[in-house]
Amino acid sequence: MDSIDTLIIGAGALGLACAARLAEPGRSTLIVEQEALLGSHTSSRNSEVIHAGIYYPPGSLKAELCLEGRERLYAWCAQWQVPHRRLGKLLVAVSDEERGKLDALANNARASGVDELQPITGAQLSALEPAVRGSAALLSPNTGIIDSHAFMQSLLAYAEQRGAELVLQTRVDRLRHDGDGWIVSGSSAGEPFSLKAQRVINAAGLFAQQLATHTDDLAPQHIPTLHMCQGNYFNYNGKSPFSHLVYPMPEANTSGLGVHATLDLGGQLRFGPDTRYLDTIDYRVDESLRDAFASAIRRYFPALDSARLVPGYAGIRPKLSGPGDAAQDFMLQMPAEHGLPGLVNLFGIESPGLTASLAIAERIAHRL
Repeated sequence: MDSIDTLIIGAGALGLACAARLAEPGRSTLIVEQEALLGSHTSSRNSEVIHAGIYYPPGSLKAELCLEGRERLYAWCAQWQVPHRRLGKLLVAVSDEERGKLDALANNARASGVDELQPITGAQLSALEPAVRGSAALLSPNTGIIDSHAFMQSLLAYAEQRGAELVLQTRVDRLRHDGDGWIVSGSSAGEPFSLKAQRVINAAGLFAQQLATHTDDLAPQHIPTLHMCQGNYFNYNGKSPFSHLVYPMPEANTSGLGVHATLDLGGQLRFGPDTRYLDTIDYRVDESLRDAFASAIRRYFPALDSARLVPGYAGIRPKLSGPGDAAQDFMLQMPAEHGLPGLVNLFGIESPGLTASLAIAERIAHRL
């Protein structure tokens, strides 16, 4: 049986960030991915936003790792020529009644160490973004956008330079500790395989809980319930009326941030995501949602032409909170938590997981 030092399961942004951090010459590192392409799920189906760290509870992993990850990510992009742009975000109170929410966000951000937010009056907002309606706003200058695919490719290239190997179309079906390492069994390109690994990082995203249930001796109380939350995006055909990202106030009674406006590096404007819980993975965009999107968007963009809204794509967040529940933090489950040596389970790595990925990898390396 082949024996390796580190096995990383899942080749999304998080698994590849772990590979880039943990791989080193002289130590064998293998990344396995069940799909035929990198980042086929959550990592490539999101807003591609580099978040500033505004929304998360102070002291939470999301708050800490987003802030640290943001700086690591900008530095990585500069070093490895990953396309990105620090173009800034406007958080908009569309009416005087929402100013209290805006103040609460500013206070939350400050308590988390984000102290660069700039208050914007309604007149200043009109000067910055004439198409946006709002009575006040906050400008987040350190929010940006990134080419997530180029980022993942750069992580893989760095990991491979340090000796890591990637195998696609490879699924892990069972993990069993034999007292001297992990016996890993599954299938690769339809053929069964088994190997032994000293360390295993479960970065399987939407499939992390499924793998955890097939990990021998992992107690059920250490496996949180997965809540799959679909987010749809609609593209806006034609020239974008915005030069910043535009976010309304977060949705009431949900863990969503509202249907916001983001730009990609090619200047394409898109709106989303919404919040829809599912029982199965489904990436179809329901065109009948256009009217609901248009209604939400017109609150801050009254000149919206709904005929220019076309279905874009959908993503699914691996949430640990269900409908109406309070938002849950990232779960970086280490041997100290579950008692199994060399095993790391990563659960609930939704937004801001892309921004935080390098910081999460650093935290895991430190704790291991």
